[in-house]
Amino acid sequence: MSIDVIVAGLGFGADFAPIYQAHPDVGRVAVLDADPARTAAVADRLGIADRFASLEEALAADGWDAVHLLTPVRFHAGQVQQVLRSGRHCASAVPMATTLDDLDALIAAQDEAGRNYMMMETAVYSREFFHAKQLLDDGVLGRLSYFKGDHLQNLDGFPEYWRGYPPMHYVTHALSPALALAGTRVESVRCLGSSQLTPEHIGAAGDGFGTEAALFKLAGDDALVANVTMSFFQLGRSYLEGFSVYGDQGALEWPQLEGGPLKEFRMAPLTEVRRGREVSVADVEPTGAPDLLPEAIRRFTNGGHGGSHPHLVHEFVSSIVEHRRPRVDARTAATWTAPGICAHQSALRGGAEIQVPDYSS
Repeated sequence: MSIDVIVAGLGFGADFAPIYQAHPDVGRVAVLDADPARTAAVADRLGIADRFASLEEALAADGWDAVHLLTPVRFHAGQVQQVLRSGRHCASAVPMATTLDDLDALIAAQDEAGRNYMMMETAVYSREFFHAKQLLDDGVLGRLSYFKGDHLQNLDGFPEYWRGYPPMHYVTHALSPALALAGTRVESVRCLGSSQLTPEHIGAAGDGFGTEAALFKLAGDDALVANVTMSFFQLGRSYLEGFSVYGDQGALEWPQLEGGPLKEFRMAPLTEVRRGREVSVADVEPTGAPDLLPEAIRRFTNGGHGGSHPHLVHEFVSSIVEHRRPRVDARTAATWTAPGICAHQSALRGGAEIQVPDYSS
């Protein structure tokens, strides 16, 4: 079985189109962007004959199986529903949506359409996540005990629609690794805002904060907590996006500076010679797990977002070909997105505890 895919949004999407072209289970690839010049430039460079002027035009065309949306956040909820209701499978960049009502609507749209929806969360397909999962599976970390996530990024100079964007609405990159490794969801959250937005940073969302720091209580008997800091404005710090995971036998920490190595910690056995336990520390440069991919797209693991792009494409395409739900389907995507929406609500209420909906059934 071979599927035909439309890539919509060619700022970020230009990185994905050649992966779809190379995938052995993909036939035709089409592209579209709101900017006709960008559509033409990307299509010409990649030798793509099929191109559309709008999503509406693409969905009106016959013969296309799936759409990968890489459009601005404010369009995600509505466009995903458009795609699913057209009878096509849909992949979408994060976040799934920015309101709890829209999360419910997308779950219903997936169920009603009988088509696949996949949120293309890069963090859980990155080389760093694969390494953390291997450490956990091998027992190196021991029993999970704590998580930390950070996403610090100054959005000054970004398109106008980003102005005033609540940082926690974009929490999935920093939080999803914890939820995926622990195999659980967020039960409740307490979040505080820091640095009230100045007038030039306030956007459509209204008053808010440049930075939001949250404690997410994970469901389960282990009393696990994920501590996540998100910042998009008014913070003089270089870009940082990543996660750290801690167990009672070892840990893995994200580098403080982009491009640096991970730090891996391992506890030495307790001896009678010393009180306490020594800890060894090693710099780690993980690979992109190319062995999990078809040979034709393995070279793309050298790309951005931790080499995640070919893994995302392969999971989306495989789920369609194999007639199964993708790993990050609508319910999983809502499970990873809702905590950020609730965290922002908590920040606006001075840190009040907010219960997070359960999307497991």
